[in-house]
Parts: sequence; structure tokens; C-alpha cells
Amino acid sequence: MQDFRNLKGWQKSHQLVLEVYQATRGYPKEELFSLTQQTRRSAMSIPTNIAEGCGRGSDVDLKRFLWIASGSAKELDYQLILARDLGFLDDATYVGLGKTLDEVKRMLTGLIGSIRESS
Repeated sequence: MQDFRNLKGWQKSHQLVLEVYQATRGYPKEELFSLTQQTRRSAMSIPTNIAEGCGRGSDVDLKRFLWIASGSAKELDYQLILARDLGFLDDATYVGLGKTLDEVKRMLTGLIGSIRESS
């Protein structure tokens, strides 16, 4: 399998994780073990699943892990909406994270579509 570090989708999703960690530093302390932790886990799950899928032995496995990463991206999308609506994220930060997340989701869709089905 290929080295996940060479995939632009992994690189962009890793950058997203770093941005999410930075943004969630400002969340209230009482959210540390709830929204803060869950948002970080969702973000981290995206590049983690890309990396794990690349380490598997087949395109079928890679595609399955890319779908899991895609689900984590959608989960993160909601968590960012919630954080904005609760006042934990300002509009500029929310929009910036949303743009990066949308790019990651498009890249995941492209990667999934590029993998041939094995029979």
C-alpha cells in the first residue's frame, strides 16, 4: 500500500486537526471532557483512518476506512456548528474551519471514487 503521508487528503486533514486543536483551546473548562474532547477525536479520526486504511492490504479495506473518515468529517461538521451556536467559536474561526473541512470532505470523496472495486 501507499504511504499515507503522500496523500494530499491526509495532509489537509492533518492540518485540520492542528487547527481544531488550536480552536478548541478556548472552549470553557467544563467542556474539556465533552465537546472539546469529542471535537478533537472526530477531527483526529479523519487522518487516523486514512493512515490505517493505507496500511491495509486491499483497496476494499482502504475504501472502508475512507468511508469511516468521511463519517468522522460529518460528525466534526456538526460539532463545529454546535460550538458556534454555543458561542465557543467566533464566526471567523467557524468559517475558516468549515472551509478546510469542506476541502477535506471533497478530497475524501475523490479518494473513495478513485478506488476500484475488487470482486
